[in-house]
Amino acid sequence: MEINKYIDHTNLKMEATSKDIAKLCREAMEYDFETVCIHPCYVALAKELLEGSNVGVCTVVGFPLGMNTPKTKVFEAIDAIEQGADEIDMVINVGALKDQDYDYVKKEIEEVRDSIDGRVLKVIIETSLLTEAEIIKMTEICNETFVNFIKTSTGFGSRGASVNDVKIMRAHKGEVLEIKAAGGISTYEQMDEFIKAGATRIGASHSAQIMESIHKCCGNADCNCEEDK
Repeated sequence: MEINKYIDHTNLKMEATSKDIAKLCREAMEYDFETVCIHPCYVALAKELLEGSNVGVCTVVGFPLGMNTPKTKVFEAIDAIEQGADEIDMVINVGALKDQDYDYVKKEIEEVRDSIDGRVLKVIIETSLLTEAEIIKMTEICNETFVNFIKTSTGFGSRGASVNDVKIMRAHKGEVLEIKAAGGISTYEQMDEFIKAGATRIGASHSAQIMESIHKCCGNADCNCEEDK
């Protein structure tokens, strides 16, 4: 897979404007990223701007704290799909996990999964708040609920992804489950390290700069320019 197709080109800043989202979408089309990852209020705009391209629209549910009720998360997910979202990144209730209320965590994930009509679901577990045992438990729950991805971070925690987080997930995931690393990944070298550790999707806001650093002459992922040979 080309490096660009690993990337969810992300802008989840509180101050993100419609102009920022338009720029994000232009960059995503230029580099043919897998998706843009944006706040729910911009899903319809992004869907319109990306029409005719191969770039999908990803949005977030229960973001960034995850402490909404399951009904609220389901409503958010359904609304996002109706607005045109192709993928949903939902934040778990970390407090429920730490209470060892695994049935709650599992049921909440299943309810969101069942509400989005087969779209891609990524479960954000916020690894910066978790012990290794809790990361393992969440990987097992994601296996059991047959979601598409387990995702490391919101980018709003005390730290983003770590390579060790991804290695723990990889060691305990089933064949179906994939891993998305996100939070603090801003260079090609970092991205490459996460992919080698087992991530198959990368959330990054510096994606365009990463691509430019690979192919300085034109920025294209499949560049064959003389300057790059």
